[in-house]
Amino acid sequence: MTNYWHRAVVWHLMLLFVMAGLALVPLAGRAEAAASRDEVKALTLKAAEIVATRSLDEARRIFHNDTAFKHDEIYVNVIDLNGVWLVYPPRPAAEGQSVINVKDADGKALVQEIIRIAREQGEGWVEYRWFNPVSNRIEQKITFVERVAHKDMITYIGIYK
Repeated sequence: MTNYWHRAVVWHLMLLFVMAGLALVPLAGRAEAAASRDEVKALTLKAAEIVATRSLDEARRIFHNDTAFKHDEIYVNVIDLNGVWLVYPPRPAAEGQSVINVKDADGKALVQEIIRIAREQGEGWVEYRWFNPVSNRIEQKITFVERVAHKDMITYIGIYK
């Protein structure tokens, strides 16, 4: 009788592992390749155009809900030239807060650098080290920054390298 129970337990465990493995197969098929620098730049420019031509509330709704602007590690940040978050889809409650003194993992004044690039060049790339919630590690990240035409605002999107 003990042998019967042992086989039943082993069979159920094997079935459980097989089912767990099968459940993961669809997830593997959904994994998308990380966005490229060109894709991030194009999306940031498109986001800046939306902010330039629509109300901030309308742009916020688009960036919070539209999967073209919010998926995987991609989301649109909008700050003003004083470093106040105007749009931050990962944590909307933070919108309206100053992030002017935010630093990266190495102490780099990240938001001040984003503002400097936008003011001096209009657009450009900023590299820094940031916590990646997917890998649970500090990793290199690169962000494309675009100053919004005719408004004191900046859009930016970053990707992990």
